[in-house]
Amino acid sequence: MHPHYPLTRLRRLRSHSHVRDFFRETRLALDDLVLPIFVEEDSDDFTPIAAMPGVRRIPERKLAFEVERLARAGIRALMTFGISHRKDAQGSDTWSCDGLVARMIRTCKDVAPHLVILSDTCFCEYTTHGHCGVLHGEHVDNDATLVNLGRQAVVAALAGADIIAPSAAMDGQVAAIRSALDENGFDATAIMSYSTKFASSLYGPFRAAAGSDLRGDRKAYQMDPMNRREAIRESLADEAEGADALLVKPAGACLDIVREIRNASALPLAAYQTSGEYAMIKFAAAAGAIDEGAVVREMLGAIKRAGADRILTYFADDIAAGRLAL
Repeated sequence: MHPHYPLTRLRRLRSHSHVRDFFRETRLALDDLVLPIFVEEDSDDFTPIAAMPGVRRIPERKLAFEVERLARAGIRALMTFGISHRKDAQGSDTWSCDGLVARMIRTCKDVAPHLVILSDTCFCEYTTHGHCGVLHGEHVDNDATLVNLGRQAVVAALAGADIIAPSAAMDGQVAAIRSALDENGFDATAIMSYSTKFASSLYGPFRAAAGSDLRGDRKAYQMDPMNRREAIRESLADEAEGADALLVKPAGACLDIVREIRNASALPLAAYQTSGEYAMIKFAAAAGAIDEGAVVREMLGAIKRAGADRILTYFADDIAAGRLAL
């Protein structure tokens, strides 16, 4: 025996592919993924999103066919975003039972009742100014916005949403929505709050996709990406207000935050791989700089390894369709 023979040889568990696979700690499955979709009203055809190769706006008239396709492919959950042509200063279309929020949820549930439908609950896609709530001067009025978030949540629940997902980053939004839902008989409707949402530079392609013409920025209500303690505090505050699940956005740039919240809370935890993260992978792959499939598996695996139970990702469609393998 060699005099310096190591007592521990970690490579033994990596020496053969079947052994490596046997001891893999983190496994990904399609069921772990949620697909965000963009639904555009008053549109006749799919519209490619230049900044997000492979992602298209779905015309509302063809939503039923698209949902059926996704369900047959094995997609388990959808997050709905609307591209509205009926914007105003308050986003009032979102609290109409005949508005886009309600219509797209009803269509999804009519076509595939077994799909889990998460309704993004915010106003940036429905307001003329692109902010997430009611403006007073140049600033978003937190408490006036809470009232409208409650109204939107009730409309979404009435339409059949399984989960309300508030992303407006208002203080007290979970408590306000929980109260509104309970008062209207939706005590069984869950809330998955965007509990730690940073004012990230990785949202740019999303704003183009969703048609959000933002005036200024959202730094007064979304979080500073450099703040770790505040991030944890925000999520724990939402848990205390009654959130049923928590969400971190963005995902890949915040794996440390995902892990810290996982350690601090027993609630289900999701993480959102943003449009910017998606676009970087797609464009780098198109340039031949990376292997798209390998990088997607590694990045999604890292998000799950950090502690996320569910991952919102635009790659879910490619994975379900077999264009990418997990």
